[in-house]
Parts: sequence; C-alpha cells; structure tokens
Amino acid sequence: MQPTPPPSPQPPEPGRPIRVMLVDDQVLLRTGFGMVLTAQPDMEVVAEAGDGAEALEALRSTSVDVVLMDVRMPRLDGVEATRRICAAASPPKVLILTTFDLDEYAFSGLKAGASGFMLKDVPPSELLAAIRAVHSGDAVVAPSTTRRLLDRFAPMLPSGSGQESEQKELNRLTEREREVMVLVAQGLSNGEIAARLVLSEATVKTHVGRILTKLGLRDRVQVVVLAYETGLVRAGGGTGF
Repeated sequence: MQPTPPPSPQPPEPGRPIRVMLVDDQVLLRTGFGMVLTAQPDMEVVAEAGDGAEALEALRSTSVDVVLMDVRMPRLDGVEATRRICAAASPPKVLILTTFDLDEYAFSGLKAGASGFMLKDVPPSELLAAIRAVHSGDAVVAPSTTRRLLDRFAPMLPSGSGQESEQKELNRLTEREREVMVLVAQGLSNGEIAARLVLSEATVKTHVGRILTKLGLRDRVQVVVLAYETGLVRAGGGTGF
C-alpha cells in the first residue's frame, strides 16, 4: 500500500522564519546544511529525514515551507517522494539537491513538481538565496537551464504527443499567450520577452501569470516542461507553431 500524500500545510505567517526540512541519507550532509540554515535569523530546520518515506511521515505532523530533497536514497527516492508531496493541494516547496549538473534525476524531479534543483556543493550563500526564492514563489532553476535539461533528455518525453487533456489546455491560451509561453520555454526573461514582442515588462508578467493560471502550473519551470511535452517547443530550439 502506498503512503497517502501529506496534508496541506497552513499558509506561512508574515515574519515567521522559513521552516525547512532536510531529506538526505547522509547524516553528515544534513548536519552541515542544518548548521548553515540555523545560523540564519529567517530560517529554522523543523525536521530531518533519511529517505523519502521518512520525509512523508514527518510531513504528516510537521508544518514545512521548503523541503531540501536528496534524490538517491534507499527505500523511497527523492523523485517519488517529491511526486507524492506535490500531490497535496498546497504542498511545501521542494528543492532538489543533486551531485551532478544536468542529472536525469534533476529532470525527473522537475517533472515531479520540484521548484528547482541545485548541486550539493553549492556555496552556502547560493543555497540560502535559493531557499528564500523558492519560499517566495520563484523557481530556482533558470528556464535556460531547464531547457538544457529537456534538450538532453528529450527522448524521454512523448515528443509532441502530450496528453490530450494538456493539448486541450493549450487551446485556452490566446495567440499572444502562446507566443509568450514559447519564449519562456526558450529561456528568455520577462525583460527579454518584452523587448522581443515590443511590450512592457508589466504586460509580459501579466501574460505569464495568466498562462500559469489557465494551465494550472506553479512556476516558469513547469511552463518549460509542458511546452516540451506538448511539442510547443522542440529539442534544439524549434517551435511547434
């Protein structure tokens, strides 16, 4: 029997420290990350787990804002744990920690719903910035990095034959929103998209927000993944127009 997804956490309270859970089968790594995090006035480590199964169990009794998730663990790996965590109605943000850049595990973690991934040897300042960014609702992984991941692992995707329901969802977008989605998937920032389409950045931000709402996506990373899965953008930079 598979464990049920953890209950949805309560919305964060203004001014409260970011509640972080560390999930890694190496105690030394958890200790090191924990020392860095607890030294910050705006963060606290509220739980630790040695594998995905322990993480799911801990989330049933602990409110968490951000999960730092290793991927290669015994019993239940980080990708499957991420998938189950993100199945909740309002789950904590998940930040995947990997050993190698452009790892297939990072790719799978993004598809499972993670808000980003980082290397385990990342400088502490970058790790802290990533946690704060994820907590505020931003995606840590730049769309251009996600695109490199998808270009590399394109054979694992359905290659333009995305789920029929996903294809229908794209039909809800206006022509301009589809243009913006393609450019997001190609790794352009709001400013770059604005320059390309001769729009204001505020207008581009509005379009991106509507795309996320209409397609039920959490962030720009998921926009990139969906664009590849549905064939809107193809490996190598082509488009499905």
